[in-house]
Amino acid sequence: MPRSGNQGVEMTLKNYINGVFVPAQSRAVRIYHNPADNSPLGEVAESAVEDVEAAIKAARKAFDEGPWPQTPPVERAAKLFQLASLIDSRAEELASMETLNNGKPLREARFDVADAAACFRYYAGLATQPSGETLEISDPNIVCQTVREPIGVCGQIIPWNYPLLMAAWKLAPGLAAGNCCILKPSELTPLSVSLLFELIDDVGFPPGVVQLVYGLGDPVGACLAASPLVDKIAFTGGGVTGRKIQMAAATNFKKITLELGGKSPNIIFADADPEVALEYALYGIFAGQGEVCSAGSRLLLDRRLGEDFLHRLVSACEKIVVGSGMDENTEMGPLISRGHQKKVLDYIHAGCSEGAELLCGGGIYNDKRSTGNFVQPTIFSNTKSDMRIVREEIFGPVLTVQYFDGEDEAVKIANDTIYGLAAGVFTSDESRAQRVIRRLRAGITWINTYHPTFNEAPWGGYKQSGIGRELGTYGYDAYTEVKQINTCIRPQPLGWFKALSKK
Repeated sequence: MPRSGNQGVEMTLKNYINGVFVPAQSRAVRIYHNPADNSPLGEVAESAVEDVEAAIKAARKAFDEGPWPQTPPVERAAKLFQLASLIDSRAEELASMETLNNGKPLREARFDVADAAACFRYYAGLATQPSGETLEISDPNIVCQTVREPIGVCGQIIPWNYPLLMAAWKLAPGLAAGNCCILKPSELTPLSVSLLFELIDDVGFPPGVVQLVYGLGDPVGACLAASPLVDKIAFTGGGVTGRKIQMAAATNFKKITLELGGKSPNIIFADADPEVALEYALYGIFAGQGEVCSAGSRLLLDRRLGEDFLHRLVSACEKIVVGSGMDENTEMGPLISRGHQKKVLDYIHAGCSEGAELLCGGGIYNDKRSTGNFVQPTIFSNTKSDMRIVREEIFGPVLTVQYFDGEDEAVKIANDTIYGLAAGVFTSDESRAQRVIRRLRAGITWINTYHPTFNEAPWGGYKQSGIGRELGTYGYDAYTEVKQINTCIRPQPLGWFKALSKK
């Protein structure tokens, strides 16, 4: 597809079904925007049920009759390695697209692009590694083995905060394991994914093996979740949608992976390195505009720190450079949409009305940024555990501060949430760090750092933060079925039925 530099695309972004770029059958389109100024970037296909069903039919045929599930792992790996190299070759273009359509600063988008390529490489390598085992059993005449096989047709629904990276997290393990995948990106952020699929087309996967369907969650995601021809759904997003997907998937007992929300605590003890803790307190919540499921949105401060740490935190927060992500100096970009901006501002107003103390931020900008979806980096103090801003996921640049006295209270406050995705602990006491981190009910934890994520390590949460894990060998296993194979090495008649016994 021809591009027009930083102005977006010159033609409607199309679905990719059965190896061909095609418009929605109805020819319906949707305009997508640059959140920094809400200018239109282009048009994207607005799919309906018939488009999804066409993709499902092609994927079903590709899996049941096509070569991909039986393709030797080394050949599947070669295509994923090739795709990773193509991503690297278009890295700056992909980063610009991500920033234009999502709003995040270019420095973050560049990191995401590199990480996406690394994800495809990781699973390319994993595809060729041993995955079965021979079991020691009680019968010496039987060799008992396990093998892993692809699940089948996988629907993959990704959010708008990490469009390219979330596509990689879903597609890489699914394809490496031999599945046929149908990706549904957010209707808000189709741009970088469109180029990814151009590269996928260049690699030359068999028709129907990897497909792209744009459109709203209902009907596109709903159709994928409910279809009896789809064997697995992987979803990253909010809990409300996650529940709907889980209920729809129950119609044919689909395998599901749900990576949902978080309200993650970041605990700072008085003996922590103050400079390190200060920067990670800011980075934990304001990286990605706070539109990150694992954001450290609840800052828990040791009361012995006093007011000095908080004063320094507020002072640094007020100096964060907020602007268009395309500006290399920007440290925090706009939120994804006007609707989401309003949601975040409504939470800020709720915090004020519930009696929390607004220390900084809390509003929008009255300069050239007013045309975009910007919200000032915001910090609340004097918060209580029953406040909405403390309990509910805001998914924006809003930090709440709570004080604690001692480890027990820190753990109690940290675990007082329906979520359990991530948590951080800052302390110079290694024993304390391990004691506290092991008591926290969260799936992803950090000690004296926050946010580093690795393709080799599992990603997922406890409680209402989701079901299953992505990344690492766990993410690969989630796209496989385990088969038990029992082989009799010295077959002989069983002698069980009298009618078959020798006279």
